[in-house]
Amino acid sequence: ERGRRMKMLRFRSPSIRSLDQEIQVTIRLLDDSEISCSIQRETKGQFLVDHVCNHYSLLEKDYFGIRYVDPEKQRHWLEPNKPIVKQMKSQQPYTMCFRVKFYPHEPMKIKEELTRYLLYLQLKRDVYHGRLLCPFADAAYLGACIVQAELGDYDQDEHPPDYIQDFKLFPKQSLKLERKIIDIHKNELRYCGICSLTAVSNKYNTETA
Repeated sequence: ERGRRMKMLRFRSPSIRSLDQEIQVTIRLLDDSEISCSIQRETKGQFLVDHVCNHYSLLEKDYFGIRYVDPEKQRHWLEPNKPIVKQMKSQQPYTMCFRVKFYPHEPMKIKEELTRYLLYLQLKRDVYHGRLLCPFADAAYLGACIVQAELGDYDQDEHPPDYIQDFKLFPKQSLKLERKIIDIHKNELRYCGICSLTAVSNKYNTETA
């Protein structure tokens, strides 16, 4: 009987140790920088969302989530209430991305400047990767808003005729589109914040990049 109990103890101890094993996770942020942390087998997805939000001191968390790619190259949102390990099909260590899950329907209600900035970074990614599909006029307006956010108001002394070429805004950026962006930036915009950008983006269904 004693020998049998000893065998049971030896059998159970590896599984107990595995519960305490730390797993390394790398999270890519919207500016392409990375942060890392350690999790355990029972750590739930919400931990990673909170970890990134604490890194940023981000209060408006509801727009954001953690996304990962499975071995078949399919993208998934990490479910916050389920253990991370049970959701992941790839091998350790894990690499995931912090992304915007959805754009606010009423951008004016965004309270934090940091939230606006992160939404802006996501919009830039969506435009550049061609995930925000829209007509020519709206594409030009989005491009002009991005240029406005980066450079401020148009200034003929600072902005040469071809200044827009420094910006890689769209996967297919034609000369016609660049000229229209310049025209809008020069003549229509004096300030363009994230509210204007999200107001346009909300007209279209898009999967964030």
